[in-house]
Amino acid sequence: MAADFEYIVIGRGMMGAAAARHLTLEGKRVGLIGPDEPADRVAHQGVFASHYDEARITRTFDDNMVWSQLASRSIERYAALEGESGISFFTEAGCLFSTLRPGAEGYMARAVAVSDRRGLDVEVIAPEALPARFPHMRFPKDHYGYYEKRNAGHVNPRALVKAQALMAERQGAAIIAETAVSVMEADGRVEVRTAEGRCHTAARVLVAAGGFTNICSLLPAPVDMRATARTIVFFELDAARQAIFSAMPSTVVFAERDEDLVYILPPVRYPDGKTYLKIGGDSEKAAFDALGAIGDWFRSDGDLDEAAKLQRIAVSLMPDLDGVPTTSGACIASFTRTTYPYVGFTRSPNVAVLTGGNFVAAKCSDELGRLGARLLVDGGLSDGDFAAELAPQYLSS
Repeated sequence: MAADFEYIVIGRGMMGAAAARHLTLEGKRVGLIGPDEPADRVAHQGVFASHYDEARITRTFDDNMVWSQLASRSIERYAALEGESGISFFTEAGCLFSTLRPGAEGYMARAVAVSDRRGLDVEVIAPEALPARFPHMRFPKDHYGYYEKRNAGHVNPRALVKAQALMAERQGAAIIAETAVSVMEADGRVEVRTAEGRCHTAARVLVAAGGFTNICSLLPAPVDMRATARTIVFFELDAARQAIFSAMPSTVVFAERDEDLVYILPPVRYPDGKTYLKIGGDSEKAAFDALGAIGDWFRSDGDLDEAAKLQRIAVSLMPDLDGVPTTSGACIASFTRTTYPYVGFTRSPNVAVLTGGNFVAAKCSDELGRLGARLLVDGGLSDGDFAAELAPQYLSS
């Protein structure tokens, strides 16, 4: 019996939508399966996605050569995708790292080394010059700035996914607004069954379900990845404060320990018509392995103690935020054992996985989607596409 599609991609998020678009660029018959964003987050009882937001940092400055190159490959295609789709998603606001002078080890030492090796255009700003360059900030004492002005800033993840899916559909993909609940091989094809009671078939399937990848029997064996809770805080800016922060870059501020960093997104207008400045951190307090627990987290306002901590840090760094109304939200970050995304086949040559953003993959999601497409079409990745680094690791079944 003939399959409905050559390829099915499960997951209409940043990686999955990109993979579908790249597959259709080669004229493949593609089905892209995943639910729409819920209209009511609190009442929704199904799966969620972490791209339900308006801003993610993008940059090539990174402490890892592979991640830096993945970002560069994606960023150089932003303009073409915006032009073809008619959807703007990239704001070149620049990206600033604030830190004590890097020592011989640590994130910033590695990032500077990668920047030097790649010849990235990253300006080093001395502590005494930072306040004049970025007057909205009160930097920690003796902090240096590492400023990537070009090809850096932030992307709108909702808009980026919309652009990817629109182009995939224009190029022949079928967008299937359903929730996959199982993937099984039968009669020489792969069957994807959905919560809506339908069955879709393909020669090969790519599971790109983010923090939900290990849920609902989508893979023959779970990948070695943890889906962890993250809390974010939004500062609602009035017109006067929007003016104060209007020229700020995306910003990452390091504390004494690398894991105590915070990241800050410039003012962005959200669907409710209000403008918010967003701050988040890298604190991990919970991990999830069940659908119900992940759903409960997405329906919440995050960890309120963590939100209060982030609010205090934000005001200490940006005193003009004092007294600004705040709200908090919940997100999921997926971390792999290797610290790289997983792009590879399962024990089945017809079921592959594309997942593991490791908290930094939004900026390079287009390239990761391209690699997922290459995997399905070619049966594997090349060394130039980081085959060894991106090889999935699995938990025992």
